Amino acid sequence: MNAESKSSRIYYTKPSITELEIRYATDAATHGWGERCYEYIERFEQQFRQHLGVPHAIATSSGTGALHMGMAGLGIGPGDEVILGDINWIASAAPIVHLGAKPVLVDVLSDTWCLDPAAVEAAITPRTKAILAVHLYGNLCDMNALADVARKHGLHLIEDAAEAIGSIWHGRRAGSMGAFGAFSFHGTKTITTGEGGVFVTNDDALYERVLTLSNHGRARGETRQFWPATTGFKYKMSNLQAAIGCAQLERVEELVATKRRIFEHYRSALAELPLAMNPEPIGTVNGYWMPTIVVDKDVPFDRDDLLAAFRADNIDGRVFFWPLSSLGLFGTYPSHKIGQSLSRRALNLPSYNDMTTAEIDRVSSIVCSSLSQP
Repeated sequence: MNAESKSSRIYYTKPSITELEIRYATDAATHGWGERCYEYIERFEQQFRQHLGVPHAIATSSGTGALHMGMAGLGIGPGDEVILGDINWIASAAPIVHLGAKPVLVDVLSDTWCLDPAAVEAAITPRTKAILAVHLYGNLCDMNALADVARKHGLHLIEDAAEAIGSIWHGRRAGSMGAFGAFSFHGTKTITTGEGGVFVTNDDALYERVLTLSNHGRARGETRQFWPATTGFKYKMSNLQAAIGCAQLERVEELVATKRRIFEHYRSALAELPLAMNPEPIGTVNGYWMPTIVVDKDVPFDRDDLLAAFRADNIDGRVFFWPLSSLGLFGTYPSHKIGQSLSRRALNLPSYNDMTTAEIDRVSSIVCSSLSQP
């Protein structure tokens, strides 16, 4: 390894921006005003509907905003409970709190790191209104089992697919199966609009409610100017962001394929080590947004030491999500042994579109060295 390659920075992720994105953004900045101020937004929504195979999409300023509006559209509010996995980023739980409802945390599965359907059913109370299925790092929740639980108990099943563009559950794309789905297009995601998100649904009535909420409460077809029917939200994606998103969606298959190629190279390079990586059960496709290692429980492992080794070689590493129950914001759940154990033994590896094979090998060699130490 020469000195130049060793000193070059390997980011944990970064977007893929080409001349196409620049051209569309330039057009939006130059011409996307007045009568054309929603042109790229409408185009982006149409492209996303087509990609996902759903009839309705509303572009938003964040995935969190999409969750917030969707939950509000379902009538989730004070006194209600929403069940979600303990291993999550707080963005999944925050909209529940904003609506005055209570996040109820349950333990996750050891193989997918996602919501445990049996734990979900055990946590249901008369106040439970919804189940929030978060597809973590591209890994898919067991949507068949969760749908059965939701139907049995008359609950809404919501998909947080912020990290799951490109993931497919038995022929259906992540985000297209629940009462509604929410995606994020933050700069770290496989496709990006800088900041941004989208609300999607197959439910015509829910779409109309959320569409009204998304426009400050102004209903579609209202003839009076500046006349809201209710107090709504302002989570609109900008035309400039949507222009970048349109270009990204034209390249989505290429971008997902690159994520999968990077993951497969990691999996091959780390195959002999005592660890697990993102699973891909039969009948599914994993978009592999974030390649992740979980070191076996009986193997001595200090995550901070590995992160320090990365830093010494100018490589970014990213910790696995902490259990939300460890934050002190949502109560304590000492019985969540799987989530608590996973978080200490796991690490996200760098992955981005123009990452080279040599860079993947450079990361892998440090992981190998770390786990081969006595």
